[in-house]
Amino acid sequence: MRYAICGGTGFIGQALSRRWLSQGHEVIIVTRSLPDAGRQLPIQHNQGQLSYLTWDNMKDSPERFEHLDALINLAGASLSQRWTERGKKRIMDSRQQTVLTVAELLHRLKHKPSVVVQASAMAIYGTSETLTFDETSAAAVQDFPSRVVQQWEAAADRMPAERLIKLRISVVLGNEGGAFPKMLLPYKLGAGGKIGNGKQWFSWIHIDDMVGLIDYCIRHDDISGPVNAASPHAVTNDQFGRTVASVYRRPHWFPLPAVLLKGALGEMSLILLKGQRIVPAKALNHGFRFRYPELKAALTQLKAQK
Repeated sequence: MRYAICGGTGFIGQALSRRWLSQGHEVIIVTRSLPDAGRQLPIQHNQGQLSYLTWDNMKDSPERFEHLDALINLAGASLSQRWTERGKKRIMDSRQQTVLTVAELLHRLKHKPSVVVQASAMAIYGTSETLTFDETSAAAVQDFPSRVVQQWEAAADRMPAERLIKLRISVVLGNEGGAFPKMLLPYKLGAGGKIGNGKQWFSWIHIDDMVGLIDYCIRHDDISGPVNAASPHAVTNDQFGRTVASVYRRPHWFPLPAVLLKGALGEMSLILLKGQRIVPAKALNHGFRFRYPELKAALTQLKAQK
């Protein structure tokens, strides 16, 4: 199989590349600039073929993307930056532009990939402490993140893709990147505790299940449209903290008041103070089996992996 991963040098992209390379597939990683030898993903001689191309290569040499089996777009500026007007514009423009560049490529290809996987996010549902969201739930524009994701998906809907999967990603737990190392740090320092009232929902997925779900969606032609990338068992912020404390043998005692968080982060604090309870109904209905559906097992595996 021949895959292209836009934003492939990121946390999810690298894990996905390693999986496919270990299976003998060809992987093209699309990135802003070509990495030097020390930053390239190491591969062994008996693994698949790995190459790096830039976004400029995508525009100037579209023929290098002919005959792909799948194209995965994980690119876009992180929400974890100050939400100034300039920062908001950077986030919105980055996500829109990467989708538009992929769409332009697809228009120019004679042999289009049979499936495109476009990263999205659970923020599209808005936030709630009482509701549960699956793929049939309506989108809700409540705040900046939900507005970003709605426009992100609207741009993706205009792609000339035979089959489009919009992967609504929750918090991905892994040791090598993403939010988890930062979330674990207060517990390592002995200062872990709930954030705000601790009742906000925390939807999550283990990195192994994240890459497994992408692979599963690509291989099953009957899966398309929105797909929630989240464990079947969301927890509250307080439950998450208590489970971390239990697995890592650290105290869970030092609460972080909402007022202090708002003062430090401003509007961006809603990422930590608000949440969504996500159910991966489509994945489960199509037979996907999570390796780590329960949080304690997921954290235990991550601890053992260090």
